Amino acid sequence: MTEIKKEIKVTGNERPKIGVYICHCGVNIGGVVSVPDLIEYSKTLPNVEIAREYKFFCSDVGQKMIKEDIEAGLVNRVIVAACSPRMHEPTFRIACKEAGLNQFLFEMANIREHSTWVHMRDPEGAYETAKDHIRMAVAKARELVPLEVQKVKVEPSCLIIGGGIAGMNAALDLAKEGYKVYLVEKSPTIGGHMAQLDKTFPTMDCSSCILTPKMSEVSREKNIELLTYSEVTEVSGYIGNFEVTILKKPHYVDQEKCTGCGICIDYCPVTVGNEFDLGLATRKAIYIPFPQAVPGQYTIDMDHCIKCGICARTDVCEPEAIVYDDEPEYLKVKVGTIIVATGWDSYDPTELKQYGYGKYPNVITGLQMERLLSSFGPVIGKPVRPSDLKEPHSIAFLQCVGSRNFREGNNQYCSRVCCMYATKQARQYKEKHPDADVYIFYMDIRAFGKGYEEFYESAGRNYGISYVRGRIAEVSEDEDHNIIIRSEDTLLQQPVELKVNLFILSTGLEPRVDADIITSLLRIQRSADGFFLEAHPKLRPVDTLTDGIFIAGVAQGPKDIPDAVAQAKGAASSAAVLMAQGEVEVEPFFGVVHPERCIGCGMCVENCAYGAIELVEDRWFGTVAKINEALCKGCGACSGNCRCSAIDIKGFTAEQIYSIITDRL
Repeated sequence: MTEIKKEIKVTGNERPKIGVYICHCGVNIGGVVSVPDLIEYSKTLPNVEIAREYKFFCSDVGQKMIKEDIEAGLVNRVIVAACSPRMHEPTFRIACKEAGLNQFLFEMANIREHSTWVHMRDPEGAYETAKDHIRMAVAKARELVPLEVQKVKVEPSCLIIGGGIAGMNAALDLAKEGYKVYLVEKSPTIGGHMAQLDKTFPTMDCSSCILTPKMSEVSREKNIELLTYSEVTEVSGYIGNFEVTILKKPHYVDQEKCTGCGICIDYCPVTVGNEFDLGLATRKAIYIPFPQAVPGQYTIDMDHCIKCGICARTDVCEPEAIVYDDEPEYLKVKVGTIIVATGWDSYDPTELKQYGYGKYPNVITGLQMERLLSSFGPVIGKPVRPSDLKEPHSIAFLQCVGSRNFREGNNQYCSRVCCMYATKQARQYKEKHPDADVYIFYMDIRAFGKGYEEFYESAGRNYGISYVRGRIAEVSEDEDHNIIIRSEDTLLQQPVELKVNLFILSTGLEPRVDADIITSLLRIQRSADGFFLEAHPKLRPVDTLTDGIFIAGVAQGPKDIPDAVAQAKGAASSAAVLMAQGEVEVEPFFGVVHPERCIGCGMCVENCAYGAIELVEDRWFGTVAKINEALCKGCGACSGNCRCSAIDIKGFTAEQIYSIITDRL
């Protein structure tokens, strides 16, 4: 373990002694501009005492050079001109700290991404912009003052939003480490979309055989408080100290008294479409989503219940579990971390008129086909056509419906699971009906996972599934409700017209419709595709830009079950690291209000994306803004919009910014 030297006392009032360290970064910088010339230029700048070069300053040898200069008292400000601060700023800060210099007396000049990479074919232009960046960094370094990190305590509990396969795995991992977990699920049961699947690819395991034991384990775990049929309505606070309000919606059935006997279903006169079976079957107004649901109690759908009172009769419900006057309940909890695992919605292909979904009864989605194939689905695993309930002798799949669509303005990303689930369903159907004709229309087959390529290859070789490369132009229906497909075969370079009994659209995965609500509640961001945005796609794939909040599963982006589980475990591990520490350090780059200048207009409150600012009454200055340092991300939106110049950002003060601009001009 590296020894940390006693910190050198620097108040900010001493004469700055600046060291400039210019990195070759292999040939990324040194292969475009003359680093020795930049060294000589740096020596001409005010307050620069030392200018050095090295091939890789991020290496141990390079860091040692910086440390030795600090320890010798040669410099009290450090500038590294190299790559992106996002990559190596923490590395050099730690080096400064280990040498005894306050880590915030360090500045980085990005002369790789901002100079040599963008001007790699213009060495002279790259050299001039590199000089500008170094000069501006020196100007800011002259204004740097020591800052201290803030420490906040972390509650040893976690809120997990979403009870699908990702949320359940994250909850179990944290609970087994001894942390209290609040698992909030919007529907009456946990399990998510995986509960709708019959088998999983490429192993063809029974989905419910894998999932149901996991659901039961969640319900039995003493450290998990399972809150189904519930929603998060309010979140405040900051990393380590989030205050959460949860709405527990009324079931209208006493969950303690209900035995799950199901007699009430037999007597209920109201029949509605079953959401779990995607409209392919019906349910009663009092229902349980599916036989293996956890918890296994019933819920009354008050949007359809006619309150006839039959289910409340003692000869129907002997335990007297029906509670028509059940009320919603609000629960307030305090947690240290939050994991968002809200899952996905299936793309609705109704808007793609050329495929006939919603118009022709025998055009269905991939998820509907999954329910038809399921052994506990509406037809007990024996798929039939919706139009006449007859077994189809020919079926066709169309890939990339709602994905990779650049022409119609739909989702441009790949949903990553459609090729494999269509192949799986086609194989399942051929196993049940070996003489059936099965076609899959595609443009590209993406079999990226472990065992996926072999699974795809075996579908054509061993099961006789026909893959047709081509786009479908339109579909129509004949008098027998057969679907007529007009397409092309780009490999044979000829048009294709095909008549099938059943047509399945392999619809992609979309962000949930309530993703905006989660975004505003938690103040996290979404990427261009609508899924929740990670802090860094490579280095921080489960973190969000809001400290203490993590994402897992398809909430972050399309992925299959193994990847969703892996990411959930990563999110749980990241949350556990924070909670295990007991307290965390918060960087001191936060806003500071000068109350004597503030007029209390509230514009900063409106502009803050993180809810870090509020208006308070000050004894001397009246209504003024107050900033929660733990919540503030130092983005500067408040400072830039303050008409009174009443807010400064530590590490980016007005004086520092003015000095940068002045030297640039």
